[in-house]
Amino acid sequence: MPPKIEINNLNLYYGDFHALKNMSISIESNRITALIGPSGCGKSTFLRVLNRMNDTIPGVRVTGEVLLDGQDIYAEGADVVELRSRVGMVFQRPNPFPQSIFDNVAFGPRILGMNKERDVTEYVAESLQSVGLWDELQDDLDRMATDLTPGQQQRVCIARTIAVHPEVILMDEPCSKLDPVATMQVEELMRELADNYTIVIVTHNMQQAARVSDSTGFFWLGEIVEFGETGRLFTRPKEALTEAYITGRRG
Repeated sequence: MPPKIEINNLNLYYGDFHALKNMSISIESNRITALIGPSGCGKSTFLRVLNRMNDTIPGVRVTGEVLLDGQDIYAEGADVVELRSRVGMVFQRPNPFPQSIFDNVAFGPRILGMNKERDVTEYVAESLQSVGLWDELQDDLDRMATDLTPGQQQRVCIARTIAVHPEVILMDEPCSKLDPVATMQVEELMRELADNYTIVIVTHNMQQAARVSDSTGFFWLGEIVEFGETGRLFTRPKEALTEAYITGRRG
């Protein structure tokens, strides 16, 4: 099966600063890919490349190829709105809209006109069921999403993302603001979602990467030092720098 996302000789510049350097990796469908490395090494910048969120930053320039199902998302005339419906994003800090739980999850289907195909209530119910919140919240959907616990808020944000039926979910340190119980719930959810979605997660928690991911990429100073199967990378790294980082001697 061809990769869901294929990156070939990717470079990204902030003005004159060369932030991402000659990156080439393949991200397989229905797998969780973790990106690890110290702060400032380019992980989140790389994640935002995958749905062109860096486009909003003045002076950003991208070279190379980023292929989604074989189509270059940076090609002239590429539909960025369609891209972001196919490649959703979950952020580090839970960011529910200051609206009801229902309206948060219904937001995407309404904006994209999906409610013309099916009742929006069906999208909301399916999405909340997928993130394990339906039983908890089905009788309380008019409640403000911002009143929920941080763990519930993050799962509502994930439900909002999957309500538009993306193919890829990007997660930028989705558990960094959560307590251990909520972190465990989100990690379990990621494993369940991988049956239907391709997931790419940035994390500073190497134990989390080892627990949830199938493949891991180690970033250092804007380069991918090593990329491969998670179990192999953590137990038998090929590069000395990778071993130094995961054992705590560097970084």
